[in-house]
This record gives sequence, structure tokens and C-alpha cells, in this order.
Amino acid sequence: MKVILLQDIYKHGVAGEVVDVANGFARNYLIPRKMAVQATKNSLRAHKKLTERVEARRAQYDNMLNEVARQIDGAEIIFERRAASTGKLFGSVTNQEMADELLAVTGVDINRRRISIQNIRELGTHAVPVRIGTDVNPNITAIVIREGELAEFLAAREAGKADEFFGDEVEGGEEYVEEIVEEVEVPEEVVVEAAAEAVAEEDAE
Repeated sequence: MKVILLQDIYKHGVAGEVVDVANGFARNYLIPRKMAVQATKNSLRAHKKLTERVEARRAQYDNMLNEVARQIDGAEIIFERRAASTGKLFGSVTNQEMADELLAVTGVDINRRRISIQNIRELGTHAVPVRIGTDVNPNITAIVIREGELAEFLAAREAGKADEFFGDEVEGGEEYVEEIVEEVEVPEEVVVEAAAEAVAEEDAE
């Protein structure tokens, strides 16, 4: 039986595809659970509307992500931490802490998994790539200073001497960038909502 998938189905296809499946699988599993609809003449017309809506929403979703990426690109977050004389932290600055501080600074709430750097374990300035957006690849800056030296650091930066603040204590701040490419996908709820609207309109006609 030909069906139009309303959800991603393992080994069968992704939402929006027209696929052939066993009759029993379609009638007893997919269709009753609203995971697919039979590819009738009417539903195929609805599928065309669904495809157009999904593409429009995909564009809106991509634009939203790109706008978020532009908002956080270049943002700076600062942490105070206890550290040894070598600059190594007694502990670390975690991805979740970076995400929380980014929210406090920019008002943008992102999942910590989008932060492409391992926990920071030493003082210094660290470039932090963020995996979000399709056209914009934002980077934020995480600055980790010794506990109790925030005022001193801000004064040094005001005087244009921020680069000299850490001295020889930290040599550049080692970066641990994960080379992960995450494909931005339209959330499943967007596809299901569009499918429901398209089918409802076709039934009304």
C-alpha cells in the first residue's frame, strides 16, 4: 500500500515521503497511530499542500536559527574560578555553565550540546564555536579569570591591556573543539502539525 508518512519511520522513510509498505503494517500500525495516511487521490493533494507548508516552515525555522546565531555571535562571557599558579583550574567551566551565562548576557537560551568545546580547565581567553544556524556560524568568547580578580581584569581591559592581563601564566588557553557537524532539521512537531492542517483542509473540501 502506498502511504504518506506523517512521521519519520525507521527503515521506511521520513515525514512527508510517499512510500510503499505492507498492507497490514499500514492498516494495523501506521494509520491507526496517525503515523501515516493512505496515499489516495485526496490525500496526495493534501500532501502537496503539506510539502509546501513544510518547506515554508523550514525556511522560517532556518531564518529563526540564523537570527539567533547573529544575536550571540561575538558575545563575551566571563567566569571567576579558583586556580593553581600554573593557571589550571580547581575544577572546570562546563558547557552548561557557558549556556547559562550566555542566557544571562544575551537572553538567548541554547542547549549546552550546541557548544562545541569541552569543559574549560584553565585561565585565559577561549574561543567557543556554537553549532546553530545554517548560514551563520557564531563564535562566543569565554574569559576565565582567577577568583577575586574581576575588578582588576575589567580595569586592565578598560586601559587596553586585557591581552597582558594573564601574562605568562596561561599560554593562549588550550581549545578543545569538537569537530561535529549537526544537520539542522525541522522539528517533528512542525511536520505533524502541518500534516494535520493539510489533511483537515482536504477533508473539509
